[in-house]
Amino acid sequence: MKRINLDAWVDFRDDFISEGKSIGFVPTMGALHEGHLSLLKRARAENDVVLLSIFVNPTQFNNPDDLAKYPSTMDQDTMLAESVGCDYLITPTPQTMYPDDYRYRVTESTLSKILCGAHRPGHFDGVLTVVLKLFNIAKATRAYFGEKDFQQLELVREMADSFFIDVEVIGCDIVREHDGLAMSSRNLRLSPKERRLAGFFPQQMAESLIAKTSPAQARTKLEAEGFKVDYVEDVALGNPSVPRRFGAVFVGELRLIDNMNLEIAEKILGRLK
Repeated sequence: MKRINLDAWVDFRDDFISEGKSIGFVPTMGALHEGHLSLLKRARAENDVVLLSIFVNPTQFNNPDDLAKYPSTMDQDTMLAESVGCDYLITPTPQTMYPDDYRYRVTESTLSKILCGAHRPGHFDGVLTVVLKLFNIAKATRAYFGEKDFQQLELVREMADSFFIDVEVIGCDIVREHDGLAMSSRNLRLSPKERRLAGFFPQQMAESLIAKTSPAQARTKLEAEGFKVDYVEDVALGNPSVPRRFGAVFVGELRLIDNMNLEIAEKILGRLK
């Protein structure tokens, strides 16, 4: 795998496009885990060339302390990406990505205002802006995103369609820990006690769906377990015929999110038996 700057990537990219080669792109903020690797593996299986970006995007953080503490594991990330067949890695700087000092940005007016958007004002402006920039840099055939950030995935898909960006946005299944917790780079910051509590989050979400309890009842149960709850809501995103339950909680100072439909809920509880 080659770690290269943006100018070098543009040269390679244009050659690949002229040769008719497909490019699979996986944008990340680093601290790679099995969830990220599943995206890279799928990109490897479906494309001639695989590009990974690692960029901790400052404009999507509402809390400066969260940005400062975001885990950085570049050496390990490089080895992991190489182990699953990634071809190229780009690691742009904030100065490179925001030469305009973030004066120009992408704003969505509806979907970005609910769920996480209602609790993190401006978050999705930062996400959509950086993804648009990365799409223009990558000029990929396909781009891969995890369904843990399902709201983000739908916003990115709609943005690509709205701005006529020639890329197929592909959502990939959530990769979970043994207790059902969705893998996240932030999980590295959980203390052992917090990590044990975190496992009850997906379990309670799954149990509430299977029992057909309301989001309000699910919230009450999570609060009783010791979580500070941002929201639990049922929203039809992506496929209206398969509604999902979305949740966001705090474990200590860390915010965790998850979403699932009935099929996923049954799988989570089935593996715990």
